[in-house]
Amino acid sequence: MDALLPLLLVLAVSAVSADEDAFIGVNLGTDLSDMPNPTQVVALLKAQNIRHVRLYDADRAMLLALANTGIHVTVSVPNDQLLGIGQSNATAANWVARNVIAYVPATNITAIAVGSEVLTALSNAAPVLVSALNFIHSALVASNLDGQIKVSTPYSSSLILDSFPPSQAFFNRSWDPVVVPLLKFLQSTGSHLMLNVYPYYDYVQSNGVIPLDYALFRPLPANKEAVDANTLLHYTNVFDAIVDAAYFAMSYLNFTNVPIVVTESGWPSKGDSSEPDATLDNANTYNSNLIRHVLNNTGTPKRPGIAVNTYIYELYNEDLRPGSVSEKNWGLFDANGVPVYILHLTGGGTVLANDTTNQTFCIARPDADKKMLQAALDWACGPGKVDCSTLLQGQPCYDPDTVVAHSTYAFNAYFQKMAKSPGTCDFKGVATITTTDPSHGSCIFPGSGGKNGTFLNGTSLAPSSNSTTDASSCAVYFRGVGSFTTSVISGLLLMVAVFL
Repeated sequence: MDALLPLLLVLAVSAVSADEDAFIGVNLGTDLSDMPNPTQVVALLKAQNIRHVRLYDADRAMLLALANTGIHVTVSVPNDQLLGIGQSNATAANWVARNVIAYVPATNITAIAVGSEVLTALSNAAPVLVSALNFIHSALVASNLDGQIKVSTPYSSSLILDSFPPSQAFFNRSWDPVVVPLLKFLQSTGSHLMLNVYPYYDYVQSNGVIPLDYALFRPLPANKEAVDANTLLHYTNVFDAIVDAAYFAMSYLNFTNVPIVVTESGWPSKGDSSEPDATLDNANTYNSNLIRHVLNNTGTPKRPGIAVNTYIYELYNEDLRPGSVSEKNWGLFDANGVPVYILHLTGGGTVLANDTTNQTFCIARPDADKKMLQAALDWACGPGKVDCSTLLQGQPCYDPDTVVAHSTYAFNAYFQKMAKSPGTCDFKGVATITTTDPSHGSCIFPGSGGKNGTFLNGTSLAPSSNSTTDASSCAVYFRGVGSFTTSVISGLLLMVAVFL
């Protein structure tokens, strides 16, 4: 495989790897018309340095492929097997023998998820849910595996009522006969409460009450932050509010030491006409911010500094899933292992690119403020030392003569010149990364194979430090885009101050 690309996707534990470190994992759904084989799936996980994966079953071929990789694996008891296991200790022991004991220690199974959202998705199995957990755990104890493998069941956050303010949240009391013994089980076995957290649905169902920025982890002015009047804790995002609501709901039932792991969270990258906020940009923003939030050990306002380990929903887009368009488009990758989008990530830790095609480009955000774009463009073509001569009138990349198009060329030239290093495709938030080649006509962008298949080295497009590029040509170019009204020199001095 080619050398690893710079900081674009973090799907790993932090640089000093240890079991207690914060982690981001992925869910592995299989509702694809062209599902990759287990060997291909594991190759993608390893290439992306994904160290935690959750399976929705205990597929034999997948578990064998995961052997000797060190990847932490959560296997699941499907909902359709729950009734049998919950009513028979022997059935549960047999399930553990066939689906767990047969693969450890070669396959690093660390958790068993018993069912999924049982109380809301399969309520008739609710009476046997805690029995199923106990039977599975007993089988692990008998095999001396209970210290390595924890047992829990994923909850839907919809079980939490009155979730804001979080301090007033409580579990749906009609489920107390199940929830209370379940929490006792988790507490006594040292297991996590598994919680599925979907700010996308909270945002959509709020009918405009929840701001989009609040759902996407975007920074909010202090006066826009949600404040819990009872605790005076400030909430800057929906994710933290839901997790803290679960902590408070457990406290209401006198359980204060059960940690939470988020077994599902994400954002769809595509939707139908009734799902206007299921977009590539929103999915990218949510998952990028979520990953940073978790791996920075940010914690929540109620429990700062205590990581909320999270599994992103999900690894692949699942085209066979029923329902709306968005249901099929939660994945980070398509079936061929090509990223649906490149996550905006910088920072420390073990970081790898999710660009398996080695074709990433930096483009201007079409909705960015034009003055900010112009300022960033001026910087790239000046202090950034990008050769922008191809943008002059009569040159291949002059048309379309817009600040967005010209900025896209300049941003990408700088990005490629800097070897796609972390932070070199940002420009104060007006740039973003894409895997779509922005080349058009005879305008071939740096980093593109071009129509003739010739790879253009971005470095060759950048003037050297002693470049004597004709200043008058630059002045003609800058005036051509129409929004640069101050002098070239003063504009460049300003951008040196802003971007360096």
